[in-house]
Amino acid sequence: MASRSCVNFLHLVSGDLLDIPQTPRSLPRVMTVPGIISDADGYGDSDASSSGSHERKIIVANMLPLHAKRDAETGKWCFSLDDDSLYLHLKDGFSSETEVIYVGCLKVDIDASEQDEVSKKLWDDFNCIPTFLPHDLQKKFYLGFCKQQLWPLFHYMLPMCPDHGDRFDRSLWQAYVSANKIFADKVMEVINPDDDYVWVQDYHLMVLPTFLRKRFNRIKLGFFLHSPFPSSEIYRTLPVRDDILRGLLNCDLIGFHTFDYARHFLSCCSRMLGLDYESKRGHIGLDYFGRTVYIKILPVGVHMGRLESVLNLPSTAAKVKEIQKQFDGKKIILGIDDMDIFKGISLKLLAMEQLLLQHPELQGKVVLVQIVNPARGSGKDVQEAKKETYLTAKRINEVYGSPNYEPVILIDRPVPRYEKSAYYAVAECCIVNAVRDGMNLVPYKYIVCRQGTPIIDDAVGRDKDSPRTSMLVVSEFIGCSPSLSGAIRINPWDVDAVADALTSALIMPDSEKQLRHEKHYRYVSTHDVAYWAQSFSQDLERACRDHYSKRCWGIGLGLGFRVVSLSPSFRRLSIDHIVSAYRRTNRRAIFLDYDGTVVPETSIVKSPSAEVISVLKTLCSDPKNIVFIVSGRGRHSLSEWLAPCEKLGIAAEHGYFLRWSKTSEWETSPLGADLEWKRIVEPIMRLYTEATDGSNIEIKESALVWHHQDADPDFGSCQAKELLDHLENVVANEPAVVKRGQDIVEVKPQGVSKGLVAEKVLSRMVKDEMPPDFVMCVGDDRSDEDMFESILNTVSGPSLPAAPEIFACTVGRKPSKAKYYLDDAADVVKLLQGLATASSSKPRYLAHNRVSFESAV
Repeated sequence: MASRSCVNFLHLVSGDLLDIPQTPRSLPRVMTVPGIISDADGYGDSDASSSGSHERKIIVANMLPLHAKRDAETGKWCFSLDDDSLYLHLKDGFSSETEVIYVGCLKVDIDASEQDEVSKKLWDDFNCIPTFLPHDLQKKFYLGFCKQQLWPLFHYMLPMCPDHGDRFDRSLWQAYVSANKIFADKVMEVINPDDDYVWVQDYHLMVLPTFLRKRFNRIKLGFFLHSPFPSSEIYRTLPVRDDILRGLLNCDLIGFHTFDYARHFLSCCSRMLGLDYESKRGHIGLDYFGRTVYIKILPVGVHMGRLESVLNLPSTAAKVKEIQKQFDGKKIILGIDDMDIFKGISLKLLAMEQLLLQHPELQGKVVLVQIVNPARGSGKDVQEAKKETYLTAKRINEVYGSPNYEPVILIDRPVPRYEKSAYYAVAECCIVNAVRDGMNLVPYKYIVCRQGTPIIDDAVGRDKDSPRTSMLVVSEFIGCSPSLSGAIRINPWDVDAVADALTSALIMPDSEKQLRHEKHYRYVSTHDVAYWAQSFSQDLERACRDHYSKRCWGIGLGLGFRVVSLSPSFRRLSIDHIVSAYRRTNRRAIFLDYDGTVVPETSIVKSPSAEVISVLKTLCSDPKNIVFIVSGRGRHSLSEWLAPCEKLGIAAEHGYFLRWSKTSEWETSPLGADLEWKRIVEPIMRLYTEATDGSNIEIKESALVWHHQDADPDFGSCQAKELLDHLENVVANEPAVVKRGQDIVEVKPQGVSKGLVAEKVLSRMVKDEMPPDFVMCVGDDRSDEDMFESILNTVSGPSLPAAPEIFACTVGRKPSKAKYYLDDAADVVKLLQGLATASSSKPRYLAHNRVSFESAV
């Protein structure tokens, strides 16, 4: 294990990063008890002083919710709040006592000589911490990696050739990491890690959590992704896929707009990192090195007050009247989209063209008003999308238009909020035709504006008690689609279907439009941005509750850093600590699992190494030791592989077969005398094997095991669950039990377990007046937990004159009944070597004890 130290690992991140100031170094851990490494005064967080007792939330986003411009007279920068910013609106979800701090970039370049002055002004006036990125870094970070590589990939666009997106560029990735590090440094300037909550926003900052978690192991950290998360088949093409996944997993809570996006993320974690998830009291959680990373699924909402205040502006009412006059006698279909290739604007225009073709009677009576927001990125794809949009609109207007009628109105300029609200208020139908989009709040805004206000009612000449109507045509590929059950959902690629949907929206009876509108408005008005922020904040607090109930330390280099979080009683087993106890004891029982313990789980060669054989022979030769290999493997394989260890005890097939030494006869457990159930179980397993590519059956003398480690992870897991349920019903009245393990489903005799092996050996030692004073048990599997439990129960019983020293040790840091852990099989071998060395250096004056014990058994 690479233990946490005071070294800063930033320079070990792949590639040469820019020269960025290092974060302050943390205190090293110290050893206070033999074999136990503990925290020194809350290491990692010890150098951060409390800044106050009131609650603070730090919102980290690419851009601050501010407008900036130079004063023409003084030449100084002037700043104002961006009232339309989502990040400003989310404050409504927090209590009035909560202090909100923003960290992010400005939308303008600030000269280096002015940065200190600007920083002070923004902090004093707006509680904002500006992140000043050098111009070249900003360009590579945002326009390069974010917009040209992450954005297309997350919207399912792969750079199959140079004409369809940019290939992966490691220099842009290095700029992305460097920018994230600068953001992290800014957060560290203001954070009080014991009390503050940090909420990171969107795909621009997906490795930022790694830097923060590295500096403060117990930081309270949430992340929300506002874009789609692609399926694993798309995401796995990204060369830095693991670094980004690990960055997100360094959060306590990760939020997504829809279950689909969350499901894709969980699938990537499973397929690329081998992590499984489970639902815990309604909350989805991933176990990541002892930490539970929770998944939040909740679409963002709109700010009702902001929308209604814009509707009440005199300019909005005036614009409503102007639009009504301009399009008198015509029904307006409204589209508002950014200019990029994923918004489906050209497909929308083609659907409008098809509508006019199929329904000539609507010519002159319906207009598509398409407002085009400025593109957020730059590049050839944006220019091509813009060119196609203009050419298509021109063609439609030439074919279906007339001197007084243009079926398509393109508004390609900055459109103020009041004007958009006016169009929302008068549009008969709103269409969002994106081929892929994260959330898209246009439908929500349309619903609110169609609900109107008394001022808008006056402007449109509508009675305040008259029913409200609205019609939505939305792409099934956008995040808000699942929450709008009354909308007409369409596949934007099917132009004919979109044209039919628009027709249905236009001719639908007002009574049905009213019902759909009321349903949508109830949802939108109750699930606004404040609800979203409050819900996320509450879940983040819940996810961080046990931060200080566990021991934490960091491992891993660079972007592979993660925090191990374990129970205070669960500690790494020190070789010096156990050797000390080993030397002062005389009657020892040693139980060792095989696969994953003395032989690596990932090893293709399953026979033990010469090193393992040598160590086992030495331990078995010590007259003070009784050593057993306790495995789920068959007795013939174990006998062959461990033949050189003549005095080694072997318990095969979880203890169904047991042998005290090479010269002893195999004992068979009486619990498994009836194995007739195998004839029922094997055909069922074969059916699942045929249906699941990559699976196989292992036939043991006492058990049957279905393996699916080589199958597709998702399908294999699904089939294993189904097989488990199937077999539990089949063997319900048979003397057999069905168990699910790591990539296996096993059926074995009822009552047979590794725990019974440990109980039998320890009881025999007591019976022969050799009560153990040292018991060590090491294993990595679920079945080994039975051994740990059995040992603890046996030694605490009245049969022992004195409690022995117990070392129950699991392999790998995970929840366990064992008190200790080791990282891997290599650590286990080192431990055994330490014990063997201690045995070799001892006199052999107790040899008669070993002889008498073997004679007895």
